[in-house]
Amino acid sequence: MPPTPSLHPVVARVTERIRERSAATRSAYLARIRAAGEAGTARGRVSCTNLAHAMAASPASDKLVIREQRAPNLAIVSAYNDMLSAHQPFEHFPAVIKQALRDCGATAQFAGGVPAMCDGVTQGQPGMELSLWSRDVIAQSTAIALSHAVFDGALMLGVCDKIVPGLLIGALAFGHLPTVFVPAGPMSSGMANDEKARIRQLHAQGLVGREELLASEMQSYHGAGTCTFYGTANSNQMLMEVMGLHLPGSAFITPGTPLREALTAEAARRVLALCAPGEARTPIGEIVDERAVVNAIVGLLATGGSTNHTLHLVAIAQAAGIVIDWTDFDELSAATPLLARIYPNGQADVNHFHAAGGMGLLIRELLDAGLMHEDVRTVMGRGLRAHAAEPWLDGGGLAWRAPPAVPADTGVLRPATDPFQADGGMRLLQGGLGRAIFKASAVKPEHRAVTAPARIFDSQAQMLAAFQTGELNRDVVVVLRFQGPQANGMPELHQLTPSLAVLQDQGHRVALVTDGRMSGASGKVPAAIHLWPEAAAGGALARLHDGDVVRVDALAGVLEALVDPAEWAAREAAPAPTGVADTGCGRELFASHRRASRCAEEGAISWAG
Repeated sequence: MPPTPSLHPVVARVTERIRERSAATRSAYLARIRAAGEAGTARGRVSCTNLAHAMAASPASDKLVIREQRAPNLAIVSAYNDMLSAHQPFEHFPAVIKQALRDCGATAQFAGGVPAMCDGVTQGQPGMELSLWSRDVIAQSTAIALSHAVFDGALMLGVCDKIVPGLLIGALAFGHLPTVFVPAGPMSSGMANDEKARIRQLHAQGLVGREELLASEMQSYHGAGTCTFYGTANSNQMLMEVMGLHLPGSAFITPGTPLREALTAEAARRVLALCAPGEARTPIGEIVDERAVVNAIVGLLATGGSTNHTLHLVAIAQAAGIVIDWTDFDELSAATPLLARIYPNGQADVNHFHAAGGMGLLIRELLDAGLMHEDVRTVMGRGLRAHAAEPWLDGGGLAWRAPPAVPADTGVLRPATDPFQADGGMRLLQGGLGRAIFKASAVKPEHRAVTAPARIFDSQAQMLAAFQTGELNRDVVVVLRFQGPQANGMPELHQLTPSLAVLQDQGHRVALVTDGRMSGASGKVPAAIHLWPEAAAGGALARLHDGDVVRVDALAGVLEALVDPAEWAAREAAPAPTGVADTGCGRELFASHRRASRCAEEGAISWAG
């Protein structure tokens, strides 16, 4: 067996810094979940009335198993709904899970459903202002499901944007329970991503109508399964693999296939193994440690994954007593090679990535390069090397085999010795305007530094109107402010991408600066996003004027306004615009979330007090 590669010094240094920074909070978290685990089977501590309520509707055979407490009773928490293509397959998963467990003499109960909104449906609409808060609501809903305290382990069924982070945060609140995440897989490939983007840009210019645009979109999003571009949903699936919370290679197996069903049944059996007494017992709170969090960041950077995870990973880590910040992302990015090109960082989709070698090959390459911690606990036991594998049906039975020795398509996936670029997909920008995230992997090097006059907007509608009138047909830094979590819930602003891309394609030097989010599908236009302090909290964005020259420089890591210091010091912050909608579409119900939200670099969480 080959020796374990030495850990990259940057990975080692950042991990140790996180461990030292988190010592007190992580120790307190571990003490809490270990005390909960040592208390024994939850069903043994509830009253007879409690237990009778919990199993009143169960089949007689399940009641016998639950009351005798000789085998685990597992919770199923699902984000099923049939509007989200990615979650529609979950309708049938509970039956598969329950039968697999009955065959093993154990039981499962559907403990609760969590809300699951589609950012693709709400993009550019008022509902998008609820999107970020849905993560925290999902975490709370997961906690409510598990609070019935009659479960020995759990299975989490979710895929998309805020849903997996919310499920994981909620599961970590019950970190003493062994837990496995169960994906549903991507839809089959539809229209090529570059063609979809081309038609969107034509529509932004008024060159094709709504019917042509809708036909294009329906060819792209056409069936059950995850959208196939590499946005937040598929970045979630990558993260669950590299954190050891999925069965190996299960992220990108399409729904409705025998292999998908076999993986779902095996996930149930795996939780049983994790519930076993002694050293085999593996609570989720012990899996998600500092090393797993660093592995997650490295996986994100190596694949050019979603910028949303500069929020979500911070929140997930916090839920496990671990403190990370954007400097950690930035330093790891400098040491992590970019190994994947998946749209919007390339033209391939996740099905092409999977066919080229997928997660098994990616994890093997990063382990062999010393860029990931191998000595971690996972749902497969000890060691991430077990996840450098791909599942297959061997004579009808589920098995795992080694991934390909080399990628099948080096235009999609590369070995660590021959990356697409030597560093990862994200940069930290900082300066007089604050701290922001820049997704570099999708932006050509010649567009990564832009210095131009600013044009200030307080809403997406204002910016799109200015584009339509030709006001932005010049070198410009578009500043969209009052989009942070305290202002309006930090909506994604992906609706702006086609218009900005048109300006860039016309030869203008263009960049976006915002305290809002772009999207997991952040594309080819340079954008400094998640900026904090946000304008609503008196951040520097509120002091910018039209015409101020702004420097957005991902090469140097700088974000600043080139304004005379004396003039800058004399300026007052602009007030939040009047008439900003905080009611309608349910937004009034989330006023407390906006008030309680921490800044973007602290995960924009609303639940930590």
